[in-house]
Amino acid sequence: MKFVVKIGKTVEEALHEALCELEAKEEDVKVEVLDEPSKGFLGFIGSKEAKIKVTLINDPIETADSFLLKIFDSMGIEANNQIKKEGNILYVDIKDISSSDMGILIGKRGNTLDSIQYLLSLALNKNREDYIKVVVDSEGYRKKREETLIKLANKMAEKAKYSRRPVKLEPMNPYERRIIHSTLQNVEGVSTYSEGEEPFRRVVIIAK
Repeated sequence: MKFVVKIGKTVEEALHEALCELEAKEEDVKVEVLDEPSKGFLGFIGSKEAKIKVTLINDPIETADSFLLKIFDSMGIEANNQIKKEGNILYVDIKDISSSDMGILIGKRGNTLDSIQYLLSLALNKNREDYIKVVVDSEGYRKKREETLIKLANKMAEKAKYSRRPVKLEPMNPYERRIIHSTLQNVEGVSTYSEGEEPFRRVVIIAK
């Protein structure tokens, strides 16, 4: 387990520094006081600072890696995870995966990857007070998908303007629909809205 040893004028001061370095909350760590602070003789002679050992017992990175490896095993695929935490966002990049296994992992229009992301989010945020947002990707899939959706949005917008008829896109998840709406919000001559119920909700592009 990851741990740090910190020294401070008080236990609280040392703990604050440790939590900042570990990027953790107090409920995620175990604190051992190695040395109690003391003022010493006359308030300064022989004074001693607090020394503590802080161990990360609920590490989101370790939890995510273990959770995902179990999913990979159940799916019969081989892959590794590159995980980093920035603030309250956990970024997971699934790497070292064959093209055939990647197809299984991502699924149709990224549905399987989205499901894995959702399950991981549930696992990480169970009994947590501070919510951790989870972003799961594999070999740049989400960026490529975003570029594809932007091209699709512009192409279908031109079709809507030319035909003067509503253009209904394939059902998409909320994240992908936002990309379409955002891409076309400032495009002259068209507007967008969503219709239908999840998971079949879709974007409709109409000429103005």
